[in-house]
Amino acid sequence: MAVLAGDALFPLAYTHVISHTPSPDPVPHAVLLRVLGELARAVGSTGMAAGQFLDLAGATALGEAEVMHVLMKKFGEMAECSAACGAMLGGAGPDEEAALRRYGRTIGVLYELVDDIRSASGNGKMRSNASVLRALGMDRALGIVEELKAQAKTEADRFGDKYGDRVLPLYSFVDYAVERGFELQDAVATP
Repeated sequence: MAVLAGDALFPLAYTHVISHTPSPDPVPHAVLLRVLGELARAVGSTGMAAGQFLDLAGATALGEAEVMHVLMKKFGEMAECSAACGAMLGGAGPDEEAALRRYGRTIGVLYELVDDIRSASGNGKMRSNASVLRALGMDRALGIVEELKAQAKTEADRFGDKYGDRVLPLYSFVDYAVERGFELQDAVATP
């Protein structure tokens, strides 16, 4: 059933983009085609589907690099797609688009890692074979959260001079992705 739901949702995304994007003015057809291509890439055989396959096929004894690769594919690719499409539709230049792609990838992995921490702390169960907690433990997972938080904010820093306060939502989302897990970290630290 889940596969059928996914099969139905992917074309729905393309239909939504096509039917709700005013084209050719203000969005040129070339940009709209890039957005559709980005959606296909993110969910396809080199994106989320690849990550899901690697997760399902993977052993439970994955190392940090393998776990991070799976998380990047499953979750980072989708968040990168969101940021890249925004960059394309907003008319960003190549350097800005690249920075937003890195920001998106980092946020996707950060968000999922915090979810893994929250899930494991709530019931002790991990939803995925590709779990940093399973591979490296809570201390390293919390360390990676801090590293990813810093990386995402570094990418957001690239826009401050040009865009000023309009960049604040990028920082706010980084904080939101992490802070929803702060009470959990406190609960883990308290015996």
